[in-house]
Amino acid sequence: MSWAGPEDIFLSTSLASYLDKKLLVLLRDGRKLLGILRSFDQFANAVLEGACERVIIGDLYCDIPLGLYVIRGENVVLIGELDLERDELPAHMTRVSAPEIKRAQKAERDATDLKGSMRKRMEFLDLD
Repeated sequence: MSWAGPEDIFLSTSLASYLDKKLLVLLRDGRKLLGILRSFDQFANAVLEGACERVIIGDLYCDIPLGLYVIRGENVVLIGELDLERDELPAHMTRVSAPEIKRAQKAERDATDLKGSMRKRMEFLDLD
């Protein structure tokens, strides 16, 4: 049995264990990026190779290619390794083109905006 020193513990909890692996990175603004981790620094700034943004609207999704992508560490909420042996998404999800997912995003945004404006107009009713 070998003893693990503090530097070994730090290394095991750092991003070093994710180097050259396919990751999912969740950003503060809600975007989901996928790519292979090629580099990082002490601030958790990271470089993803072959990165794409996965956009999911309902049962539709699209992976929008980004190429080599640098992520500022302060924008990272979560990093997780993808299991290449498993399907990344449930079977009911449908892959669509970038223009189709953009239309779905706009429709979702418009519906949210409409709901918000209707709520403001109805505030005078004070239904609480």
